[in-house]
Amino acid sequence: MPSEYDNDLKPLSLEGVSTYPLSSRPSKVSLDDFASPINADASVKDYLASLPNILAVHNLRELAARIRQARDANKPIIWGIGGHVIKTGLAPVIIDLMKRALVTAIAANGSVLVHDAEIAMVGSTSEDVDATLGEGIFGGADETGKLLNRAAEEGAKDGIGLGEATGRALVGLNPKHSAQSLLCAAYHARAPFTAHVTIGGDICHFHPDADGAALGVTTHTDFRLLAELVRRMDGGGVYLNIGSAVTLPEVFLKAVTLVRNLGHELTNITTANFDFIQSYRPLTNVVRRPTANGAGQGYSITGHHELTVPLLAAQLIAGK
Repeated sequence: MPSEYDNDLKPLSLEGVSTYPLSSRPSKVSLDDFASPINADASVKDYLASLPNILAVHNLRELAARIRQARDANKPIIWGIGGHVIKTGLAPVIIDLMKRALVTAIAANGSVLVHDAEIAMVGSTSEDVDATLGEGIFGGADETGKLLNRAAEEGAKDGIGLGEATGRALVGLNPKHSAQSLLCAAYHARAPFTAHVTIGGDICHFHPDADGAALGVTTHTDFRLLAELVRRMDGGGVYLNIGSAVTLPEVFLKAVTLVRNLGHELTNITTANFDFIQSYRPLTNVVRRPTANGAGQGYSITGHHELTVPLLAAQLIAGK
């Protein structure tokens, strides 16, 4: 049966469509970008070279190049990390990069202090929250709470930040597993380690000897210290946000604001966010806003930290 539509309604004719030779078209992907198979005896350098130079791999290579440039220019390379980075066993990788001057400062949320200190003291961390919450003992490890709160008290007396104070206190215990502790490594290397706790959001706040004033003043000192490190990023510094979806992106954005509010230049910077998913705050507060209007370049690398961080480290050390 013929169509019942209006007789004037006909499918558009394809006559006269313009085409062009395929070879004349600029394309985003070519064989030069393709991956290469690797042999069983391939080196790390061979493996890195075999990856396709497309999307995330391309971004990772660019980011690694910018980090190496920052090192060569003696600019800050700040790693902002969440507790999951420690829980997935990545402290030894970051410690090695610190020794290579590819990490010059650490900014951490409160959970980093907990997990790193517990690893140093007893070699294990990450309790079963579902099992302990019902009993009301989640976060109740005595040694952890005492370490953090006493460090805060001593740090407040000495006018130093919570990160440095915790590192100092932990080193003072001479813990069995200090070689795997990021806090201990940073303290020994005199690399700035800033800690940013949120009142009521970290386990140190509900231990018997918690002192809100001491925790507050030491974490505020660390905010100002981070702001000074961010100020020094001008002209080629790097900030990485790895595994913190809320706290550190907010802290970093406020540090950027403070630096610019005081009239300091903050251009030609590099930022990146590493996480399972690219959520609003890291994308907005780390990747986009601080680098907007030609102020720098931001990158987003999506994936599990236990895969992406070692891959970045490999690219920094063995890649081109």
